[in-house]
Amino acid sequence: MTRKLKAGIIGATGMVGQRFITLLADHPYFEIAGLAASGRSAGKTYAEASEGRWKLDLPCPEAVAGMTVCDAAQTERFAEGLDLVFCAVDMKKEEIRALEEAYAKTETPVISNNSAHRWTPDVPMVIPEINDSHLAVIETQRKRLGTKRGFIAVKPNCSIQSYVPMLSALLPYKPTRVLATTYQAISGAGKTFREWPEMVDNLIPYIGGEEEKSEQEPLRIWGRVENGVIVKADAPLITTQCLRVPVTNGHTAAVFVDFEKKVGKEEILACWKEFKGKPQTLGLPSAPKQFITYFEEENRPQAALDRDLYGGMGVSCGRLRPDSLFDWKFVGLSHNTLRGAGGGAVLIAELLTAEGWITAK
Repeated sequence: MTRKLKAGIIGATGMVGQRFITLLADHPYFEIAGLAASGRSAGKTYAEASEGRWKLDLPCPEAVAGMTVCDAAQTERFAEGLDLVFCAVDMKKEEIRALEEAYAKTETPVISNNSAHRWTPDVPMVIPEINDSHLAVIETQRKRLGTKRGFIAVKPNCSIQSYVPMLSALLPYKPTRVLATTYQAISGAGKTFREWPEMVDNLIPYIGGEEEKSEQEPLRIWGRVENGVIVKADAPLITTQCLRVPVTNGHTAAVFVDFEKKVGKEEILACWKEFKGKPQTLGLPSAPKQFITYFEEENRPQAALDRDLYGGMGVSCGRLRPDSLFDWKFVGLSHNTLRGAGGGAVLIAELLTAEGWITAK
């Protein structure tokens, strides 16, 4: 790479946009070359646009504070001179689909944190360690969009990354039934306790649309490329419940699973320890050295202790034991705004760059 690629951030004032800013501020592949948000923020410096809205523990990088925020709706103008854009916006799904395709048609690759294109057949929805082969559908997508270098790639729902990696490592034993209950941090709703005081000492047993995503998105991750599009897997059967809990960051999952092939505890632990993917093989900057970490302690993983494993990009699990109704059960944990959101999208961009899908304009 002769120079860093120039990256833009669409939805820069939101929580995930802020994550993108902190992750890209000193990145070896990318440099922040543009910030965009809604029209009400356009024309302001980023410091002005984000005043009173900065939600992270890390400070806003000084180099970004003075940058002028652009109007995200002015796609041609904002994309000019950018090699790629990261997108995390709060809009209706049809509006997001139109916006992301408009950016792709400016010949600018879009790495999306949004859910709008997760089921578009020729848009890869990727956990880089698990289904990098799905990037092949970009060629079909480019033909549909009429582009040469522009395309859209998306990351999946943040909560499924607290259990899908562990199940992915065990696919050779053919999981048949999965029951998962997720306990999801308030940052998954883009909130802090200051903004959402009613979550203190509380639990809400409903997150709109989350259970449908949790039951179906893993099947797309485990699907196959067929005739240039992604066809979701037929199994396993997954049922979930998703609860909002008073935790700042970190989604936890209690998982129960049946297998077609008999598997023992030591085999499961070996699969988890040895499981890795392209990010580890290629040594990508954001890749955790160990993708899945197993804790032997009975009271681990814990969100406060373990969510920041490998800079928040590692996933962890524990409490693997036989179950009276299912074959096995375990607890999983992932950092929802790092591995599950901003960091996961940056890792996708790193993989796309390393594989030659993203280049300088």
